[in-house]
Amino acid sequence: MKFFAFLSALALFVFFAMPGSARAVNLGKDITLDGFLQGNYSADTARANPDGDYFKLAEERVQLKLDANKDPFRVFVKGDFFHDWIAGRKFDSDLREGYFEYTSGKWGATVGRQIITWGVGDLVFINDVFPKDYDAFFSGRPLEYLKKGADAVKFGVYPDFASFDVVIIPFFTPNKYPSPDRFWLFNPMPQITNRPEVEPPVSLKNTEVALRAYRQVAGFDTSVYFYRGFYRQPYAATDNPLAPTRLNLTFPELSVYGASAQGSALGGVLSLEAGYYDSRQNENGTDPFLPNSQTRMLVGYQRQPWTDFTAEVQYYVEYMQHYSEYLANLPAGIPAVPRWNDLMSLRLVQMLRHQTLKLSWFMFYSPAVGDFMLNPEVKYNFTDSVWAAVGGNVFGGGNSASQFGQLARDNNTYVQVRYEF
Repeated sequence: MKFFAFLSALALFVFFAMPGSARAVNLGKDITLDGFLQGNYSADTARANPDGDYFKLAEERVQLKLDANKDPFRVFVKGDFFHDWIAGRKFDSDLREGYFEYTSGKWGATVGRQIITWGVGDLVFINDVFPKDYDAFFSGRPLEYLKKGADAVKFGVYPDFASFDVVIIPFFTPNKYPSPDRFWLFNPMPQITNRPEVEPPVSLKNTEVALRAYRQVAGFDTSVYFYRGFYRQPYAATDNPLAPTRLNLTFPELSVYGASAQGSALGGVLSLEAGYYDSRQNENGTDPFLPNSQTRMLVGYQRQPWTDFTAEVQYYVEYMQHYSEYLANLPAGIPAVPRWNDLMSLRLVQMLRHQTLKLSWFMFYSPAVGDFMLNPEVKYNFTDSVWAAVGGNVFGGGNSASQFGQLARDNNTYVQVRYEF
């Protein structure tokens, strides 16, 4: 069935990409269909993956977007059909977004799978508690694939004094992390291969709720946030601390209270964000298999020193609560993380040749741990419909358990080619 779905999508692409076709196909007065055909390939530059292959990514992908918009109603569907050469040459599909939307002057509602973005960080997420795909990010897919859709109901209310969003997520979606087959990852207990992952069951009690209130304050776009749900990263607990035979992967309960502000300052754009992560199942910090509560803070500044050049810097810090209890209960052989953990980022973007050529540089560096990630990229638009990008992901520093240090053997170079129609 998936094979025929892929062939159908490919046939639609060939039809719409024929000479004389428009970038977006009008199927009616208020209905458009567009999309792209994409090739994405990423290979190791130093050594093979754990599975012996040298490719992190090798796929062809067709995306179709259907947008039916007749005020005040909208139906939007965005789906990918792809062929993965690494995973057994399989054909598969992915519903990226699919929702029904109603909007009026004072309120609106969106029901279905939707990508939600909150907060002001650049690849640093504090109050953006919605699903992410870090496997796509580290493998070299286009940046848009870092965000995953959440199956949710979102209400917006817009009185004169402020605006409010309420998001209700009945079906939990975890983050997607790099596969241990394609990435070298830190594994403190390699002898234990029995690792069942248990997601929170669907119930009224486990329904995630996120709130945002926002308005302008003194020229700054200001928001306050609340979230009650679960960590999207799984945490492991052994079945027997003395003689473990199984690692149980669970998603602990989490509440987040935060705020952000972004506006013009010092000749550029200043961004501020903070959040308190309340680990509800580990209030006193004594359980070594559950995360401790944290305070997270971010300050960022972006400026355009000259035409077509943008520079952005960020500084992010985490402070762990109950640190002495954490150290006292940390199992032997597990490296301790610092009480203060920080991360700096730098993004430089230069546009050339009438903005058809884009040179970009992005990097993370943690002064506390000493690890880093580098992401240089060159992107060229051959036409309005065709572009290609070549870049790389370089990891290192820190130690074998740190965020980027564990990926030091996973340096890769990627190529992206896309035809949009």
